[in-house]
Amino acid sequence: MWKSVTGTAMAMLVALPMIVQAEGHGIRHIETSQDIDRVDERLRDAIEEKGLTLMTVVDHAANAQQAGMTLPATRTFIFGNPAVGTPMMQCQGSMALDLPQKMVIREAGDGVRLEWNSPHYLAERHALEGCDLPLDKVADVLEGVASAAAGQ
Repeated sequence: MWKSVTGTAMAMLVALPMIVQAEGHGIRHIETSQDIDRVDERLRDAIEEKGLTLMTVVDHAANAQQAGMTLPATRTFIFGNPAVGTPMMQCQGSMALDLPQKMVIREAGDGVRLEWNSPHYLAERHALEGCDLPLDKVADVLEGVASAAAGQ
């Protein structure tokens, strides 16, 4: 019995850092029971309504199919506002790795999951603490876009 308890405890201790690590990577998300095409339509509308520019949408499932593989419907929307993103890149050029903004919509279980990077996490990742940037406003805009796309 001691070995099974010890083994279970060890497995939990090994798994715990992975859970903490996943939560600590700045990925925000919302889930909805809406179908992906409806979420796609709402996301496009929300991006436009917020005055953001949709640069492109990457259809990962279509790309997987071309490679002879399958993937649940997964799309990455790439969008932004140069008036907001440019100061971030002026502060730290490496921000260009994470800008423009991205939001992923993907089929997950019985609905769709929307995911995006927290701007506060990106500021930490790129050491933007010395710059006066509207991170709370950016976070609010992204939350609003995602909520609108999810129909919330």
